[in-house]
Amino acid sequence: MTSAITLDTKDKEILEILKEHGEYSVRQIAKQTLLPITTVHHRIQKLRALGVIEKYTIEVDSEVVGEGFAAYVLVSVNLPLLRLKKKTQYDVVKDLKRFSFVKRADIVSGGTDVVVFLRVRDVAEFDSVLLGKIQLVEGVEKTQSLIVIHGR
Repeated sequence: MTSAITLDTKDKEILEILKEHGEYSVRQIAKQTLLPITTVHHRIQKLRALGVIEKYTIEVDSEVVGEGFAAYVLVSVNLPLLRLKKKTQYDVVKDLKRFSFVKRADIVSGGTDVVVFLRVRDVAEFDSVLLGKIQLVEGVEKTQSLIVIHGR
């Protein structure tokens, strides 16, 4: 288990800027934080070395790339079958994450075992991936879908 790291206000400020503007240069971040460029550079390097910053990424406009339909799929797994196959819920999640349309798959507690967030082109493609892929993953017992009406 990883121990918590204490961040000061300037570290937090740098992180907030990077979360919103990952494309900013060290110079731009220094200008916003009123810190010297070298200080910002060293703080970012320290945050990366400590594992606070895991990676840099982009946010894609789903509509533009043809993934305008979003849904959460609540998945219940068949635990006796998984035990028989010497598999776990982690294996089911790993299998689900192999699909490019699955953006997240998380093991949760409560009445559902796994929550999958996915994006596809439209209802027809959703029907195809739900019935033809997700429900066919070994260990998936049943699903319930929650269609996103509005979200970001």
